[in-house]
Amino acid sequence: MALSNTAVPKYYGLFRDAVIRGDIPVNKEISMEMNRIDDLIANPGIYYDDQAVEGWIAYCENEMTLTDGSDLRLLDSFKLWGEQIFGWYYFVERSIYEPNPDGHGGRYVKRSIKKRLINKQYLIVARGAAKSMYASCIQSYYLNVDTSTTHQITTAPTMKLAEEVMSPIATAITRARGPLFQFLTDGSIHNTTGSMATRQLLGSTKKGIQNFLTGSLLEVRPLSINKLQGLRCKVATVDEWLSGDLREDPIGAIEQGASKLDDYLIVATSSEGTVRNGSGDTIKMELMDILKGEYINPHVSIWYYRLDSIDEVAYPDMWIKANPNLGKTVTYEVYQNDVERAEKAPAARNDILAKRFGIPLEGYTYFFTYEETLPMKRKRDFWQMPCSMGADLSQGDDFCAFTFLFPLSNGSFGVKTRNYITTKTLMELPTAMRAKYDTFVAEGSLIVLEGVVLNMMEVYDDLDNYIMNFQYDVRSFGYDPYGAQAFVERWERENSPYGVVKVIQGARTESVPLGEIKKLSEERMLLFDEDLMSFAMGNCITLEDTNGNRKLFKKRREQKIDAVAALLDAYVAYKENIESFE
Repeated sequence: MALSNTAVPKYYGLFRDAVIRGDIPVNKEISMEMNRIDDLIANPGIYYDDQAVEGWIAYCENEMTLTDGSDLRLLDSFKLWGEQIFGWYYFVERSIYEPNPDGHGGRYVKRSIKKRLINKQYLIVARGAAKSMYASCIQSYYLNVDTSTTHQITTAPTMKLAEEVMSPIATAITRARGPLFQFLTDGSIHNTTGSMATRQLLGSTKKGIQNFLTGSLLEVRPLSINKLQGLRCKVATVDEWLSGDLREDPIGAIEQGASKLDDYLIVATSSEGTVRNGSGDTIKMELMDILKGEYINPHVSIWYYRLDSIDEVAYPDMWIKANPNLGKTVTYEVYQNDVERAEKAPAARNDILAKRFGIPLEGYTYFFTYEETLPMKRKRDFWQMPCSMGADLSQGDDFCAFTFLFPLSNGSFGVKTRNYITTKTLMELPTAMRAKYDTFVAEGSLIVLEGVVLNMMEVYDDLDNYIMNFQYDVRSFGYDPYGAQAFVERWERENSPYGVVKVIQGARTESVPLGEIKKLSEERMLLFDEDLMSFAMGNCITLEDTNGNRKLFKKRREQKIDAVAALLDAYVAYKENIESFE
């Protein structure tokens, strides 16, 4: 068939038919990716090349081998994912200089240049889906077939994980079952001075795996920004980018250098993570925007496998939503054993939910689920509206936080927050966290005041101006009494003590309002549009006492939750003064 701008991709077509028949259940994210692929099929400017796809499949099945030495037969999922990379193309018009046949002068002529459509592919899929083997198939093809490839890297949180991509290639070199590997390895790697015919052209060296015929090198790199920036690698695979506590985007660091090359490719594979507010969450938010069509980027392929809800853990026929290779690369028995272990061992529950089912901690350790921490797209300022204000005051490196709660007619609440830190606190932040704080400053939710320690009267003056500018009608004020005396006394002098509520921190007093706030967040009835509030919600965990009462807590010092603590104070004050809002 060769190139076609109307054909349905072979392996996607088989997959889509199975989904329509009900043979394969899929989650909402996979459904959205299917809609994106359908749009590519309908786009006359995008072409499908079945021969390129079949060429990659033939290479893998004829040349590659599993790490145990057995023959490789590509899984249906591998063909589906690989088809996205090797199957889609588009053309660009370029002026190319052509010299005259006589060697004197020349002219520019227009040429249509064929380019691969996909330059980034994200696979978020459960543990045991053989994603490292898939990465090996990609890397091996470019190492040995695509002669334009010179530098390739594979990276992961640990060197052991990164080397899992290298192992099948090393095994294929040793076994050399296919004609290409036989040709490339028919000789001695130690023969560097004899004839080319007696030299091994492909082998493992100190640098990595090298193909001396194509000039390509595949090397392992640590998953560190410093080790990834500045590289001009044409092909990169990144494993478990959601699993590490990364504050900077390693994929973005790789792309900075790779984007200087034509037809670069980054394949990022990972199971769901157990770390919040890292670079992984930021990337997932961008991917969701693409899937929803809010941000158009046809050069990105996204396969995000997960259960749609935690309730589906109880239904084995739904587990394939999280792992399309279930029953092939990992057994149902393994999954069942993990489910039973999660029920008996709460300490293992988070990891199992994330790694086996793609559920990012769904409210077990962290109080709010990932979805509940996503800010609303619609921006609102709640001009002149009645509200309850909460305060969690700090003069140290925590945020001095004020959160405004606006009761709305449909039972939901608008949320705005304003927080304060000193220049000293800002300057002492690590680079990645400093960048995050800068976004808070830019959106107006974080104010930086000069000095080492916050001057509460200076904070008061700024907050008062903020309230006046938006003409908020503050009808109740809840506060944590720690360090708040001077601020509260001035508030009562200038605004009256009516509606002011002291909110004592602790499990006995926090548990009930926390439960109500949780219910509101589950129903998406907390309407916030600021990244700082999203950040604070994503950091919240809860501790339980012996009576099952919960209180807010943060796992690490840098995981600020002050804006949520202020939200809690505002909610308690609202409940105690609800008649003022009627």
